[in-house]
Amino acid sequence: MTRRTDWAEYTAPESRTGPAGWGHGDGADQDGTGRDEHRGGSFGDGEGSGSREGGSRDGGRGRGRRRRRGGFDGHQDSDSPSSSRAETGESPTGDPAERARAICLRLLTGTPRTRKQLADALRKREIPDDVAEEVLSRFEEVGLINDSAFADAWVESRHHGRGLARRALARELRTKGVESTLIDEAVGQLDSEQEEATARELVARKLRSTRGLDRDKRLRRLAGMLARKGYGEGMALRVVRQALEEEGEETDDLGYEGF
Repeated sequence: MTRRTDWAEYTAPESRTGPAGWGHGDGADQDGTGRDEHRGGSFGDGEGSGSREGGSRDGGRGRGRRRRRGGFDGHQDSDSPSSSRAETGESPTGDPAERARAICLRLLTGTPRTRKQLADALRKREIPDDVAEEVLSRFEEVGLINDSAFADAWVESRHHGRGLARRALARELRTKGVESTLIDEAVGQLDSEQEEATARELVARKLRSTRGLDRDKRLRRLAGMLARKGYGEGMALRVVRQALEEEGEETDDLGYEGF
């Protein structure tokens, strides 16, 4: 029997920004050398910096606590330690629907989630499947879950903030449980020209750190950096060769071998 509940109290409060207004944090990508490869206002994947929340707490002892930024900056999956802590809230009545709503609202506080991420969290907390389906469907109706908006925001942020290409973005969205049709629509925001322009910017940022190395090593390092971000070998090699030529390197004998 379908459970009827007054959902007014579970719609987004005024202080919460819905999917259309998710905030952007500052994202930066590093290749293991400690140097940022690309920086921009973006949703990250757990590398966002925290901020201190001051004020007196616990009887005026004045101890601040670490607080993560909103949006995808500091994004954590549903099986992370902090997410597990968020799932421990129990309804005073023990009602599974109330528990499910509490879990979802806590997980959605500060960062968007896909429906699959929330479904996995509810399953982990042993919420019955029929109850989870009802709660998640209602959250979609009121706009607290929106996989299409999630995918659009993810592509916009991760491309401009971390320089990821369409292939890498699609792979990330699949791991979040976004449907293929929504992924195609989201990554379709980017075209080949925009991807190549971003690839050139990434290489320009990295180029200085490779000076002093021999040409082939520079080529492998720069092209490998682009490959890890999802760029095809043809575009990667073309962009790197042009960048090296601008620095006076001879590239006529360079091919695809070893790339």
